[in-house]
Amino acid sequence: MSSCLMAGAMMIALGASGQFTLEWTHSVEREDWRETWEVTAANRLHLVEAAVKGSGAGMEPGPGGHFADGWWVWTPTLGPVPALVLAASGDTPSAWHLCSEAGCTDLGATAQTPIHLSPCPGS
Repeated sequence: MSSCLMAGAMMIALGASGQFTLEWTHSVEREDWRETWEVTAANRLHLVEAAVKGSGAGMEPGPGGHFADGWWVWTPTLGPVPALVLAASGDTPSAWHLCSEAGCTDLGATAQTPIHLSPCPGS
């Protein structure tokens, strides 16, 4: 089964696994942050893994976190959500870098309204 996401009016292909990563640079600490998400069978978004390079205010690894390849990595206990809302001020050090089996794209690199990221209907 191939999945996709809607980012506003833009459709983003994910590929057969339905997984994608979001990566960005923390606006205050200037450290990289990465989350791995998947589209569930119920058409919701489930956070599979989180990772942060370095540490700082608001960037502590979650319970069970371990250090691997320069990243603090852990498995969050957040339940599935219907959508993500990504800020897009244009004033942060990086855009939201979204990657999947199908490729990568940057979101929110310039100032705009928040980006609503959700599974495509029926995907």
